[in-house]
Amino acid sequence: MTAILRSALFLPASNPRAIAKARQLDSDAVILDLEDAVAPEAKAAARDAAIAAVREGGFGRRLLVVRSNGLDTPWAADDLAALAEVRPAAVLIPKVDDVATLAAARQALGPGVPLWAMIETCRGLLSLGALAGAAELGLTCLVAGTNDLAKEMRLPSPPAPEALRPLRVQIVVAARAAGLIALDGVCNAIDAAERLAEECAEGRRLGFDGKTLIHPSQIAAAHHGFGPSEAEIAWARKVVAAFAEPAHTGLGAIRLDGQMVERLHLADAERVLAIAHAG
Repeated sequence: MTAILRSALFLPASNPRAIAKARQLDSDAVILDLEDAVAPEAKAAARDAAIAAVREGGFGRRLLVVRSNGLDTPWAADDLAALAEVRPAAVLIPKVDDVATLAAARQALGPGVPLWAMIETCRGLLSLGALAGAAELGLTCLVAGTNDLAKEMRLPSPPAPEALRPLRVQIVVAARAAGLIALDGVCNAIDAAERLAEECAEGRRLGFDGKTLIHPSQIAAAHHGFGPSEAEIAWARKVVAAFAEPAHTGLGAIRLDGQMVERLHLADAERVLAIAHAG
């Protein structure tokens, strides 16, 4: 069963109050950011704070992820060397252009620590097929970096949804081909509840597992948008119960309420119920 990741909240690692608060938030993952949210003069202090947070723990069921600086920056080597020692749940690598970027990160981190990849450049999009085949590097998640991607594509601000939609679908396809988690890009409008709700609903329609967030107030919307409806939960329970009947043991397909249901639907029903039970 793939990890349930409806919400992944970015927090600046340079903000100790935000880190302390994150231990009580309901997000499925917390991403301590060493990159965009941290000024150059604060990079070293932010790194130390992130390392301390990983060592101290206390995040409960939440995955604790750290986003390093880009491998082409002067801070990346120190970031990855420090993270290799404390081993967070994953390290998010920004601006992954190709497999070579991931390979360099893996060499710096050593074995064991899962990698997440930000797909936020045109080169990264063109490399999705190769990235999906790089399972040996420990890649477990693709994250849509829609802000940087829109900037590189020179899209008007804010970008029209239809301009990024086909590119986001490519990220989902690559993730599914490799059995990876796929997280949608952030919603920049913190106070626009309707826009956030629509972005979450569309993200789920496109196949994303969840959404990256920039503010704690966005967590509930992500959990609602990427969670199953009551009708989906009721159907999933029916499917699981039907396949559990002794008469259906060993059958690859059964008839349920006038529909043909296969074991692939059973797997999906089990996934739906697992998300529902996550609360």
